[in-house]
Amino acid sequence: TDEPAWILGKCYHLKTEKLELLSDVKSRLWFTYRKKFSPIGGTGPSSDSGWGCMLRCGQMILAQALICRRLGRDWRWEKGKWQPEDYHRILQCFLDRKDSCYSIHQMAQMGVGEGKSVGEWYGPNTVAQVLKKLTLFDEWNTLAVYISMDNTVVVEDIRECVESKKSRPENPPDLSFNTTGPPHHDEWKPLLLIIPLRMGINHINPVYINTLKECFKMPQSLGVLGGKPNNAYYFIGFIGDELIYLDPHSTQAAVDTEEDGSVDDHSYHCQRVPHRMKITQLDPSVALGFFCYTEKDFESWCSLVQKVGMKDSLVWSDLNLVSSFLNETLLGICRVHVCSLFAV
Repeated sequence: TDEPAWILGKCYHLKTEKLELLSDVKSRLWFTYRKKFSPIGGTGPSSDSGWGCMLRCGQMILAQALICRRLGRDWRWEKGKWQPEDYHRILQCFLDRKDSCYSIHQMAQMGVGEGKSVGEWYGPNTVAQVLKKLTLFDEWNTLAVYISMDNTVVVEDIRECVESKKSRPENPPDLSFNTTGPPHHDEWKPLLLIIPLRMGINHINPVYINTLKECFKMPQSLGVLGGKPNNAYYFIGFIGDELIYLDPHSTQAAVDTEEDGSVDDHSYHCQRVPHRMKITQLDPSVALGFFCYTEKDFESWCSLVQKVGMKDSLVWSDLNLVSSFLNETLLGICRVHVCSLFAV
């Protein structure tokens, strides 16, 4: 095909850049069903096969945020090649054991607070809420997580989120990774922005398709959580009218760290041609993910939202933003800026 493929903000032409595209996809962390891990909660399931697919997709979108934060978007993985310590540390955050901060154990048990029993299927919004809660205990990455409500991003709420000086919450879960001391609070915390949306009733409304594609073109894109009823996928891009995704529906044996602290990581990377599906087959309930490492990244994202609204039949409306909106001397007063997304 002559149409370009877009993967998380990167454009590839298949005739000349197919290997580069496949390398990019292969470098994403791929989390699937696992079996033979320690029972969740001590007496619960020792496999998430059949129920954990959205949790695994949540792990994938968060892992991509951590990769962007620690290694950069252009980092690439190759089997058997040396990787930096931060890569192994990210991977260890997701191992299937209770003391890994983003393990299936932590996510399933944190989901109980969202009204989900261990072993119950999750939707995109619920897994987003679970991720937000768990990041509060991650003192290494100190992400700010903002989940939009009612299709609306309130910029001043994001400002409060990224500049929060609050201490870590009380009663942390059973984790052993918090050994680095108190977090260092910069002026801007790296931002994980998650936007749950419903783009139709029973099927995706075709009027949303172009705007959804534009989201994958943004350099801040972390992809999309979604899929089909009771089948979750992690969508990382598109080509033509097909979405490109990583599929968590393979059951592999749980992996633990080696004696030297490393991880046998080959099963955490999808080394095959990625799956594709027609956009029109997408369930309308999704969650969009974006990562803004700096304030400038977020301002750029807001500008892109405006441009999409101007050129598309969909209007991303009511974005009242100045280029240096965090600069109080320019604003004079603290204002609330609202970005209403996917408004027809």
